[in-house]
Amino acid sequence: MNNIEKLMNTVIENDYCIGCGACASLEGSPFEIKFNENGEYKAFLKDADTNNIEINNINEVCPFSNDSKNETEIGENLFKDFGASFNKYTGYYLNNYAGYVTESSYRDNGSSGGMGSWIAVQLLEQDLVDSIIHVRESSEESDALFEYQVSTNKKDFLSGTKSKYYPIELSQVMSYVKNNDGRYAIIGIPCFIKSVRLLSDTNSLIKQRIKYCIGLVCGHLKSDFFAKAQGWQIGIHPNDLTSIDFRVKLDGRNANDYGVEAKGIVNNEELSLTKARQDLYTTNWGQGHFKYNACEFCDDVLSETADVTVGDAWLPEYKHDSNGTNIVVVRNPDIEDIIEQGIVNQKLQLDRLTADKIYESQAGGFRQRRDGLAYRLYLKDQKGEWRPNKRVESSNNLNKNRKKVYAKRMELSQESFEAFKYAKAKGSFDFYIKRMEKPIKEYNNIINPSFIRKIINRLF
Repeated sequence: MNNIEKLMNTVIENDYCIGCGACASLEGSPFEIKFNENGEYKAFLKDADTNNIEINNINEVCPFSNDSKNETEIGENLFKDFGASFNKYTGYYLNNYAGYVTESSYRDNGSSGGMGSWIAVQLLEQDLVDSIIHVRESSEESDALFEYQVSTNKKDFLSGTKSKYYPIELSQVMSYVKNNDGRYAIIGIPCFIKSVRLLSDTNSLIKQRIKYCIGLVCGHLKSDFFAKAQGWQIGIHPNDLTSIDFRVKLDGRNANDYGVEAKGIVNNEELSLTKARQDLYTTNWGQGHFKYNACEFCDDVLSETADVTVGDAWLPEYKHDSNGTNIVVVRNPDIEDIIEQGIVNQKLQLDRLTADKIYESQAGGFRQRRDGLAYRLYLKDQKGEWRPNKRVESSNNLNKNRKKVYAKRMELSQESFEAFKYAKAKGSFDFYIKRMEKPIKEYNNIINPSFIRKIINRLF
């Protein structure tokens, strides 16, 4: 078996491909990244015959391969010499913060406190990078709503900020980096930042040119169906959806009670419609509508290989502020200097946090990615199926109810894809709701059991 067949037989055929495009970005790679029938980016072979092709490091750049370094190993190589502390949840860190940008309109225009955008702009303005690689709306000829693009100035960059819960891939933009000299910073979710670090180890140009990685806290990656389902509920049919804003701030509401704005062309007229997230059927993150299977086997919540990570501060003392508040985990001294300057110059309002408070801000995500992952690994091992090695050990050490929760979440995610395709064929989103009604009711009964069932679960 050559290296390509190895990747196919392990990661790809067992549905652990996250569609990052690391494998497709290698010179001479037989892979390309395309949408599958579930609206997910996946790696596909251009030619079925791979007998005469050998890419030595193709498994080493895949974030879900057992031949690639894990996040702790990458983080140690990158940040330990900076004097960073280590925590099993945050990874390496110099300092942790919670707060927001007070300068200009960063906070108003951002998904949360504006910290990610502000840091990226500071890297540009302080001449630490020439360009920012980030996700923004795609060109008209693309089949995707969003894609990685390169911004070389503040204005262009700020026109493409805010969260995008949407599949993206790296192969095209990595090709751009290799063919265009300059200093880059890249913004991405944990597995994508990990892919960039792995690619940097195999390609000197990528290592030399990508100077900083800005990581995002991640619950899981959504398929293209998520955007289309939200737009459909708001009033834009999936075939007519042209753009979507997943995080519209609503005055007077909690930070997690935001709106969603969908745009589309209906009867030759451009429509822009908005609904509150709470009124949409597919926005319960715990239910995992349209979640990649690979996300069930990731143990990195806080982009541990990034120079700095930003996310939402889901803490009691911050979540009631509808303007949004960030948590920030800093690992690189250059970023720490930028933040300290911002505090001194009163451009940032930040509180220092302990690693325990950072954990608390994402406690649900850590339970899913650590306790839940241990059980999911156990289930795979019991079946004798291949699965990626993780920093979490396989374990059956959960109470009966939690096992049911994690098992039902996997079932819900997989069923959501079939339900959406069924609803599209029937021509109404109501069919999605009808098909998902039973598994969601079963899930809700598990997470909110009756008093008698709670007693039984405690006993057994």
